Amino acid sequence: MSETSVAPPRHRAGMLGAVVGVAAAGVAIGVAAERALVRRARRDRTGDPAPDPYAGEAFGRLAYDEAMRVPTDDGPDLYVEVVDPLDGIELEAEFADAVAGSRSAPEPTVVFVHGFCLDLGSFHFQRKELTQRGAWRAVYYDQPGHGRSGRRSGGEYDLAVLGDALKAVLAETTPDGPVVLVGHSMGGMTIMAFAERHPELVASRVAGVVLIATTAGRRQGGPASMPELIGRFGRPLLPLVGGASRLTGTMVDRARQASSDLAWLLTRRYGFGGPDPSPTLVSYVTEMNAGTTTETVACYLRTLHGHHRYPALAALRDLPVLLICGDQDSLTPLAHSEEMLAHLPDAELVVIPGGGHMVHLEHPEPVNQALLGLLEKLG
Repeated sequence: MSETSVAPPRHRAGMLGAVVGVAAAGVAIGVAAERALVRRARRDRTGDPAPDPYAGEAFGRLAYDEAMRVPTDDGPDLYVEVVDPLDGIELEAEFADAVAGSRSAPEPTVVFVHGFCLDLGSFHFQRKELTQRGAWRAVYYDQPGHGRSGRRSGGEYDLAVLGDALKAVLAETTPDGPVVLVGHSMGGMTIMAFAERHPELVASRVAGVVLIATTAGRRQGGPASMPELIGRFGRPLLPLVGGASRLTGTMVDRARQASSDLAWLLTRRYGFGGPDPSPTLVSYVTEMNAGTTTETVACYLRTLHGHHRYPALAALRDLPVLLICGDQDSLTPLAHSEEMLAHLPDAELVVIPGGGHMVHLEHPEPVNQALLGLLEKLG
C-alpha cells in the first residue's frame, strides 16, 4: 500500500460551510481578541493545555492501494483513492481463503461522498475502521473543486452534475457489483441527485445508502439549516458567481486568511456539538475548509441554496437506508433527518447525542458502529 503525505495549507482561513466564514471575515473583532479566544478555547478550566486524544492522529495521511484521476463530462477530473479488502491487516493465507470462500455473494464496495468545503479525508475514522477490518473494498474521492480534484474554468457547480460525477466514479472504479453509498452533508445531497437522475442504476447496483448530517431541502417553519444559512450569509459572494474577476475572489481569500483565528472559532461553533471538541479536529476541519477557494465556494452557492430533493427519495424507498445525525447539528438540524425518515418509513435513524455537523469525526465510534451494522446485514 502507498501513502500520501499531501496536507492542506496550515495558515489559510476557513470554516465549515465556508460561506459563513467569508461573511464573518468582516466582523469587527480585533486580531488580538480573536487569538485570545482561541488560546482560551484550547485550554481547560485550570488554564493548562486541554488534553487532546487526537493530537498525534495522522489526518490526511492514510494509505491506499490505488490512486487515480477520473474524467467527468463536465470538465474537471476527480481525484480518487481506493482501498482494497483484506489489505492493511495481517492474515494467514489459509484464513483469507476461508473468508473469501464463505461469502455467498460479493461484498459491496463502499463509496464515500464528502461534504461542502471538505475533502475525502473527512471520512478519516470510517476509513481507518474499514481498513482495519479488511472485509470491504472502499472508494473515496474529492468532489469537483475540492481537495485534489480539478476545478471548473467557469460557470457554476450544480448538484445534478455532482450526481453525474458520482456515476463517473462508479463507472471507472466499480463497473459492476453492488455498492453502498455513504454521503455526508453535500455528499448526501449528491447521492439524492444521483438517485434522481439515474434511478435505474440505483435499482440495479445500490445495495444500501447511508446519509449523514444532510438534508433533502428546506423545511417550512423549521430551524435554519444549510440552505437558509447560505441564503443569509452567502450574499457577499454572489458577485463572484457567473464570471466575476478572479481578483475579486483573491481579495476575499485574503480577508479569510486575515481572520484565521475567527474561522477556527466559527468552525468549532458550527461544526461540532460538544462544548470542548478536540482542538486537533477543529483545526483539521478548518484546514479542509481553507483548501476550498472562495471562487469555488461562490460557484456552489446557488445549487445548495435551491436544493430540494424530497421527491428523489422515492428511488431509495426499497433500499436499506441509514440516517445518522447529531442532536446538536446547527447546519443540518435533526428535524431534517426526521423529515427524510417520513419519506423513507423503512429507514433507520440513528441520533448521536451531543453530535454536531461533523458528527462522523466528532463521534466516530457510534457512527462506525451504525455503518458496520448495515454492512454486516448486507453481507
